[in-house]
Amino acid sequence: MPTAGLARTGSAEFPSAATHESGRTAAREAGRTAGRAGARDAAPGATMERPPAPLVLVACSGGADSMALASALAFEAPRLGVRAGGITVDHGLQPGSDLRAEEVVLRLRALGLDPVESVTVSVGRDGGPEAAARDARYAALDAAAERHGAAAVLLGHTRDDQAETVLLGLARGSGIRSLSGMAAVSGAGGRYRRPFLQLDRQTARKACMVQSLPVWDDPHNADPAYTRSRLRHEGLPALEKALGKGVVEALARTAQLSRDDADALDCWAREAEAGVRDGAGRLECGKLYALPPAVRRRILRRAAIEAGCPAGSLFARHIEEVDRLITSWRGQGAINLPGRVVARRQGGRLVIRQG
Repeated sequence: MPTAGLARTGSAEFPSAATHESGRTAAREAGRTAGRAGARDAAPGATMERPPAPLVLVACSGGADSMALASALAFEAPRLGVRAGGITVDHGLQPGSDLRAEEVVLRLRALGLDPVESVTVSVGRDGGPEAAARDARYAALDAAAERHGAAAVLLGHTRDDQAETVLLGLARGSGIRSLSGMAAVSGAGGRYRRPFLQLDRQTARKACMVQSLPVWDDPHNADPAYTRSRLRHEGLPALEKALGKGVVEALARTAQLSRDDADALDCWAREAEAGVRDGAGRLECGKLYALPPAVRRRILRRAAIEAGCPAGSLFARHIEEVDRLITSWRGQGAINLPGRVVARRQGGRLVIRQG
């Protein structure tokens, strides 16, 4: 892409400078993280050679959101002393998906990103098509980040995506953590960064139009067979019609407020857990009963996961059943949990283990 086309993004001609400001912030944070890690790894007294510039990858599907993010990263990376690369994932779920992945690779290289690669994944069936595709995609991104030694991977999720995630969590009734939506920083070591969470989807699309960036609209995003697609094209418009404009912004604010509350409760639960275990490390029912429900259930969830429950399969209803062993004990039997984990009450203690 011509440099002049990118330079316009900082002027009044561009719909919003937020795209590049978000890319700049994410790239800068990734560079600092990599620098701190390099300093920790250096042996005391060793002569330090100048380390290579940290690499930041952008996950790009070819859609407007991720193409705008790729452009922002390409523009800011040289100014921040980081390298910019890109990864596109071919899920193989549509005819010609391999050709589209190749096109995305060419577009990213035209922006000046390096390294750039396409990764083909095999999508399973666990959890439904959307969840299976997501799991396969993140596994591929994790592997790519490790392979290239990337300090961070940028994801193009927008404020609209956040609003949809909050509504999906509300529909599942999974608690305040589901309402907190997607974190701006997540993954092992803060690998994943979502700098566009405060940016609306339309602004990202306008950014691509102004720069004449070709984008690909995934037909799955308009397919009513998918829950998120129905929510995007039917649910949210219906809410805005009934409640007025501003629903997306309100849901995004709800996500941040819920995340703050959930983080505080998680911290409280971690600190309280040591006080409700006996000398052998077993959970004492009487002490658990004295805790606020939100704190107690977090301790139970953590214990179930440590015993082998897959976190993605452990729902609020499971924890509620285990909680009744504490709050409504009438001699009931064991509770079967995902991952062949069993929770039972024995002699005033809560035992959670496999088998």
